[in-house]
Amino acid sequence: MSPTPVPLPPLVEPVAALSAAESARTARHHVLAPLGELGQRRLAAAHVAIVGAGGLGSPAVLALAAAGVGTLTVIDDDVVETSNLQRQLLHRMADVGRPKVDSAARAAADLAPEGRVRSVRERLTPENAARLLAGAHVVLDGSDTFDTRLAVAEACDVLGVPLVWGTVQGFDAQVTVFWSAPPAGAAAVRLSDLYPAGSAGDVPTCAQVGVLGSLCLQVGALMATQAITLIAGIGAPLLGRILVIDGLRATQREVPLRGRSPEAAVAAPAASGPARVPPAELAGALGSPAAPLVVDVREPDEVRAGTIAGALHVPLGELRADPGAATARVRDAADGRPVVVVCLSGVRSAEGAALLAAHGIDARTLDGGIRTWPEPLVEPAVTT
Repeated sequence: MSPTPVPLPPLVEPVAALSAAESARTARHHVLAPLGELGQRRLAAAHVAIVGAGGLGSPAVLALAAAGVGTLTVIDDDVVETSNLQRQLLHRMADVGRPKVDSAARAAADLAPEGRVRSVRERLTPENAARLLAGAHVVLDGSDTFDTRLAVAEACDVLGVPLVWGTVQGFDAQVTVFWSAPPAGAAAVRLSDLYPAGSAGDVPTCAQVGVLGSLCLQVGALMATQAITLIAGIGAPLLGRILVIDGLRATQREVPLRGRSPEAAVAAPAASGPARVPPAELAGALGSPAAPLVVDVREPDEVRAGTIAGALHVPLGELRADPGAATARVRDAADGRPVVVVCLSGVRSAEGAALLAAHGIDARTLDGGIRTWPEPLVEPAVTT
């Protein structure tokens, strides 16, 4: 069960007044309880940093500029490519070959002339992340590599600012909020609580597995909404909760995410990530007396369409929410045999294997996921 959402105080003090033009432009917010005119003045005083002007950054920039956020810092060192235009709606065909931050500045200014856009055409790294993000009240991460996401998260931990985090891969997405220094009464949650050191492995890129453009718009808009609720102090942000979206089946659900203490996080040994098993090797081993236990961490709808023969179904959300009970199920079913965790592409299985390893099970992950499986899939033997 997810924790009860907790309202948080506003991040910024409001500006004294809005101009007549800005009041007219944002009039529909003024009558929107509980945002109202006071919340709109808080938005005008706010500074939001957006890392990446791509699939997630594009809708976030548009939504936050239109919402009246006073200062946007957009960080991206890339140029527009033709293949970006399927999902990165900041840019136009005429922008191909030009810096993405230029498109962002132009689009934001067209929507909200009184807003300020700081365009930073620089690649964010562990060395410059804290400098680039300093001064922001909230950070949105729309970057496209896990190394960059780690650098953003570590800088936000040091700066003590909330990090709105979203990912999209294929038809699947997640949105959450990390915050190392939340207000009293709220528990700190960091990226390292979701992905302990080394557990993410080699995350496939959009170019390798594809991405649904319209889902990027949905997730970027949700990230912008999270920033607005944090700035204005309304509603209850996704701190301690992960929103999981299945775009292909039009479902959304949330799973809890509990933070570790800073002492535990420091004490935890760094991991190199779970070992990977080639599909052919696993397929050959399944016929032996000591065949590994296959643990499928996909969603129920995915598993009903077919899984590896004999697989135990333990959804990743269940493993995240109650790792002790889920691990006990796996340990009983394995009965001393090796464990191999599988998902569609190998991303979720790497996290699942890391969670099992943290509870004493030496689990590996199927390299490339079920999409690379050489044998026919079967009806699940165990469902949840």
